[in-house]
Amino acid sequence: MIRPTRRALLALAAAPLATPALGQTWPTRPIRMIVGFAPGGSTDLLGRAVAEALRPHLPQPLVIENRSGAQGAVATEAVARAEADGHTLLVASSTHNINRHQLPQLSYDPLRDFTPLAVLSRQMLVLTVGASQPFRDVAAVVAAARAAPQPMPFGATEALTAFAGHEFARMAGLRLEETQYRGGAQLMPDLMAGHLPIGFTSTATLLPLMPTGRLRGLAVTGATRSSALPDVPTMQEAGFPGYEVTGWGMLLGPAGMPAAVGARLHQALTLAYADQALQARLAALGLEADLRGPEAATAFLRADAARWDAAAEAGLIKRAAN
Repeated sequence: MIRPTRRALLALAAAPLATPALGQTWPTRPIRMIVGFAPGGSTDLLGRAVAEALRPHLPQPLVIENRSGAQGAVATEAVARAEADGHTLLVASSTHNINRHQLPQLSYDPLRDFTPLAVLSRQMLVLTVGASQPFRDVAAVVAAARAAPQPMPFGATEALTAFAGHEFARMAGLRLEETQYRGGAQLMPDLMAGHLPIGFTSTATLLPLMPTGRLRGLAVTGATRSSALPDVPTMQEAGFPGYEVTGWGMLLGPAGMPAAVGARLHQALTLAYADQALQARLAALGLEADLRGPEAATAFLRADAARWDAAAEAGLIKRAAN
């Protein structure tokens, strides 16, 4: 039998006193959860779902604030400059680390200038077309792009969806031209209206619009099919072995946030994620609930950054147009 050390016993004795103190010191005013994309996109929908589930477990309101622009960098910069007291948080997406390689000048470092607080979710993207398009599968898109005299445009909303399109073009040997949108809510109408032949979007953005019958998902970008779109093949099944582009959602704060605030937030998130209503809402959006606390979130963000560093060194990330 292993006996606890005197230090461990003292820590256990102090723990019951520390918890009430945390509840009294944070939060002391409304919490802003800043989203770097327009309302209606996957990051916005994730942030709103989590904020709603968190409200019963925190003594202050949570307010979603959308600051779209520069592939999420406008919002990210605002959070990097905010006071590190836990009252300004960033609902971050996979674009967070990729932007370092896509945008020529960033005023912040995606690792050094932030405190990872929680991993929230994982998700796939979907190669999507409007119902008026003739494409019924990925092979038809490839054939049309190869026959076109000019590069075929594809819609993207940030760095990850742009990478998904460029990686598709690279693996298929196609000429595709990126058309950037401020968010999924702006991209989807153009796909539905037939103004754009194809686009890459998240399951969270696509699924609420599927009942309209005006959109089709041709392939998902994960290694396995999505439970939310079981009839849609993967890009690998469509003829591109090794193709895999998946996204994530996280909560980040400014650098230097007190560990006690991160612990208190994780405690509230754990209660929120135990709610079946939140689980059902995330599943309906095609998001995989994946709650991880500050320590695991830090390791996750660093590993993700290393993956995109390697992709950039291999020349697989294109600089965004000025």
